[in-house]
Amino acid sequence: MIGISIGDVTGIGPEVTLKALGRKELGDKSRFLLIGDAEHLNHLNRELRLNLPFEDYRPGATNVRFQLLDERTLPTNLPHGAPEAAQASVAWVREGARRCLSGELDALVTAPVNKEAIVRSGEKFVGQTELLSEMANTERTAMMLLGVDERGRWLRVALATTHVPIKLVSENLTMEKIEVAIELAAEACRDLGLPRARVAVCGLNPHAGEGGKMGTEELTTIAPAVEAARKRGIDAVGPTSADALFYYVFRGDYDAVVAMYHDQGLVPLKMIGFESGVNWTLGLPFVRTSPDHGTAYDIAGQDKANPSSMLAAIQLAEKLTRKRKQTP
Repeated sequence: MIGISIGDVTGIGPEVTLKALGRKELGDKSRFLLIGDAEHLNHLNRELRLNLPFEDYRPGATNVRFQLLDERTLPTNLPHGAPEAAQASVAWVREGARRCLSGELDALVTAPVNKEAIVRSGEKFVGQTELLSEMANTERTAMMLLGVDERGRWLRVALATTHVPIKLVSENLTMEKIEVAIELAAEACRDLGLPRARVAVCGLNPHAGEGGKMGTEELTTIAPAVEAARKRGIDAVGPTSADALFYYVFRGDYDAVVAMYHDQGLVPLKMIGFESGVNWTLGLPFVRTSPDHGTAYDIAGQDKANPSSMLAAIQLAEKLTRKRKQTP
């Protein structure tokens, strides 16, 4: 069973979730547990005229496709970013993770939450990746973003650092973090069933530091991490100047990229897969994916939200879950 935390109800999370579940591309083999405000979901199901056959959660009900776990009923007509909605969105992620860690769920798909609203509500929160890593008691995780263009060309980007201000990237960048990202990126390629797992690693500085003339992180941190990965049998290359690297990745020379910081990897990814990009947390003991977009308060409640990214996140969770069950 795949769990879906429905995200911030004042954003588009519930809308894209239900629209994605109503798409024919999903087929009818997977079962889903929606974690959130059941009253809100039932109302939205009627409003969008999707007529998804929701049932209340019953443990062991293996023949029910869509079940609702009513964790918290929120007031109606909350303003965008309301503290109640922000706090509930985090609680629903935690509940989904707990059920994954206990083995009740095979995977967790998380609909968008709003970091600013969560922090403003009084919650200590860096990001969902960090929260789930803490709950799983592991620091060996990485965020991978996947996107495909209309011609079927993929970008798969793992991040060595995630939600860090630009001025702090260098001091947060360690050889260990880069090694972990390279290793997990290579494992991800195998999990996806790719015929090879060739990982390209970005430099941090322009022109990959120009041999130390424009920064030394490539020499002191990134290159040693790449070499260590190669000694363990991983097909890794770099550090390479990021401004040219993504061209070669896009044409198929490499299967995945390790970027040094958030926007270095996500700008090219969103250029080619803005509406269908997926966020996959590598290294967790369970599958976790999410759409690669935010709460989009500006279009929430207007039936304008595109469910393509959420659909892709659910499909990836299905694929990875099937593969894990088939692997001895």
